[in-house]
Amino acid sequence: MAQTKKIEKLNNIIKNCDAIVIGAGSGLSTSAGYIYDGEKFKEVFQDFISKYGFTDLYSASFFDFPNENEKWAFWSRFIYHYRYAPAPKSVVKNLHNVVKDKDYFVITTNVDHLFQRSGFNKQRLFYTQGDYGLLQCSIPCHQKTYDNQELVLQMIKEEKDMRIPDNLIPHCPVCGKKMEVNLRKDDTFVQDKGWYEAAERYNKFLKQHKKDRVLYLDLGSGENTPMIFKYPFMKMTFDNPKANYVSINLGQNILAKEIAEQSLLINQDIGEVLEELL
Repeated sequence: MAQTKKIEKLNNIIKNCDAIVIGAGSGLSTSAGYIYDGEKFKEVFQDFISKYGFTDLYSASFFDFPNENEKWAFWSRFIYHYRYAPAPKSVVKNLHNVVKDKDYFVITTNVDHLFQRSGFNKQRLFYTQGDYGLLQCSIPCHQKTYDNQELVLQMIKEEKDMRIPDNLIPHCPVCGKKMEVNLRKDDTFVQDKGWYEAAERYNKFLKQHKKDRVLYLDLGSGENTPMIFKYPFMKMTFDNPKANYVSINLGQNILAKEIAEQSLLINQDIGEVLEELL
């Protein structure tokens, strides 16, 4: 089926469905301009690249810095440009315009908070893997997260020679140990009260619509965490003859043959597809 025909079919599915469950992976953030290598990376992190030979932000995020001053100089820049600065492209805002009049819910593995910043209802979002905008105890000694915007902006302001001042290094307010960005990288990830409340709302939405005409819309999921929503979306489509599974992903679409008749794979940039839908 030609791409134009596929987008027409997707448009009809959206118009006629009772609910939309959106699963958003890294491909959506990439389409929105959050690219972890290339010119933007070189422009923002040239000093770190020169000193440590970083090739991209993803691998750099696992680097064991020699001290907390350099570590937070790096991370404050990372967080600012990929969490607080405006997204380079309006892809997620366009997505909101496509679905805002439908009964929708979003589950995402992305940690850039783009959905809430683009007009999506906070009560209809489930960030499963954390948020660049939150800090947690590194141990962790307790299951709570802390907003970091004010601190990050202060770090950016006072950074000098790839270091932040000692007084800006974050420590846990309970035990005094080091703090980390709230990202799921190992078993120390904090799932706070808000995380569990969002998970409950998501599961309630799925149960409420499990027999309806549901569009399970998979946007940019990769091969790292398909069990979070890609495989469940396919299973729920299989269990519901009235459901549709649609995946928009440039070069990474896979499909269970059992749901082929209910599914649509669009091998195209997500931003381009949304513009055509609008």
